[in-house]
Amino acid sequence: MVVGERNRPSPWAATRYALRLGCLSFGGPAGQIALVSREVVDERRWLDADDFARALNLAMLLPGPEALQTVIYVGWRLYGVRGGIVAGMAFLGPGAALLIGLSWLYMRWGALAPVAAGLTGLKAVVAAMVAVALVSLSRRMLRTRRDQCIALAAGLWVAALHLSSAIALALAALVALIGPVHERGPAVARPVRDHGHVYRVVGVGVVLWLLPWALVHFVAPASVAEQVYLTLSRVAVGGFGGAYAIVSWVGQLFVEKHHWIGLADVTAGIGLSETTPGPLLLVLQFYGFAAGWLAAAPGDALSSAVLCALLASWATFLPSFVLVLGLAPDVESLVAQPVIARALQGVSAAVVGVIATFAVGVGRAVLLPHGNLEWRPTVIAVAAGWLLSRQWLGLPATIAVGVVAGWLLG
Repeated sequence: MVVGERNRPSPWAATRYALRLGCLSFGGPAGQIALVSREVVDERRWLDADDFARALNLAMLLPGPEALQTVIYVGWRLYGVRGGIVAGMAFLGPGAALLIGLSWLYMRWGALAPVAAGLTGLKAVVAAMVAVALVSLSRRMLRTRRDQCIALAAGLWVAALHLSSAIALALAALVALIGPVHERGPAVARPVRDHGHVYRVVGVGVVLWLLPWALVHFVAPASVAEQVYLTLSRVAVGGFGGAYAIVSWVGQLFVEKHHWIGLADVTAGIGLSETTPGPLLLVLQFYGFAAGWLAAAPGDALSSAVLCALLASWATFLPSFVLVLGLAPDVESLVAQPVIARALQGVSAAVVGVIATFAVGVGRAVLLPHGNLEWRPTVIAVAAGWLLSRQWLGLPATIAVGVVAGWLLG
């Protein structure tokens, strides 16, 4: 279903807006969603508030980046499946292209003293940013004693037992369902839908996923490229809880399980992705680039890195397109299910615990890189945390200040 002709922009106007959004969408998912809401609902009036609320509900229900899924839904509301594809690709494209260049600069020149000093400041800002985000999420999501217990248990599960954060989130959803689930309000007859649309979209999505895997498997079976693709594909379909929870899970897999990259690379990647437009999960493209670069034979580093980066992006974002475009017609009936609402509440609480373990790991890597507290990144992190919590500077400006401080103090 698309909006009426009176409110619908021309295809070229909608595409121009999506490209503009892809170039200007800094500030994380909350800022990106707020920007889309203000322009699409309040200023341009392409969608009404109820349409946009349905977009947010669907994004919260699905794994993957909420801002991207919201943009895909807006495109679908305007021009159906093709509108969702164009909107999502335009939102991702500028940031993905820019991050490829930044990834190459980091891997090629990151060890030089001036660059390393700037990266120290960048990583310190990232540590502060994760801590501030954790405090904000805790206040918003841990409203009951039960939520606090779920968060604590999820954090201990991941940190002490070194087990998968995805399993922790799944267990939290099950715990949240303990006890009777009551319908809220009178029962409403739901229309019977033809699910052929869902099957078609999912079928095309499976084919689009299989083609890159088959090619890589045929050319280089059991290579790092193939393993990166398979690993991030699993993350993409099981990555509930928002960007930081997914990044935490991927960091665990790439650093602790597969040893493809180091924790310092995880932190640097977050900082670099925050300096580019688009969803934070573009950082997974950086991790793929770094893994391909470090695993490559001499002379093949760049080609291996670019291949792994492209595979990482395809594996990470393809499920968002498939799920949103497949489920968009049924979003109202899905989010009205009380079982789903209860499960999402448990997942939201567990996310806080998972992000807390990630914040501790980032803090140790940045502030205690050799086991002792380093005063330079500590000073920058404290100052950045103060600026971000007071909201005196936006995130890009704070990152710039941190990089300059790293140069000056280095």
